[in-house]
Amino acid sequence: MPLVPVAFAVPERFEHPEFVIRKLTVNDTALDYKAVMSSIGIIGRTRGGDWPTAALTLAEDRVDLAEHEREFEARIGFAYTVVSPDETECLGCVYFYPPGHRGAATAGADVDVSFWVTHAAYDNGLYRVLFDAIEGWLDAAWPFRKVAYSNVVLPGSPA
Repeated sequence: MPLVPVAFAVPERFEHPEFVIRKLTVNDTALDYKAVMSSIGIIGRTRGGDWPTAALTLAEDRVDLAEHEREFEARIGFAYTVVSPDETECLGCVYFYPPGHRGAATAGADVDVSFWVTHAAYDNGLYRVLFDAIEGWLDAAWPFRKVAYSNVVLPGSPA
């Protein structure tokens, strides 16, 4: 079942002075894999879950990104890469999925949002900046009325 109405034009890009959020595709595998593998600890600590592990291979990441791309096209989930303004570095990812997709308590929500940033981006304060940008983008450009975040740690919450 589509996450958004059929007539809704799904945004493929959001520009911010510090980064660009754009549709994640299989063509992003090299940058994504480098970012993921350098940031396993911070992803687990902030986003939660059992992904990624040190055993993740480049080929497995490519399969994951291809699945995210298929979900986007089917409108059942939306995965975005967060890249530097010149798009030469992956800084993280943002995901919009049906409520409960990650097993979190999201009762009554229209969407389950989760995200992660690299260790370096986290250390530079991007986690909070990205969270604020996502909230603004959701308010301005998406049809969701009630958003649930399934990250384990959100800006402003106890770490």
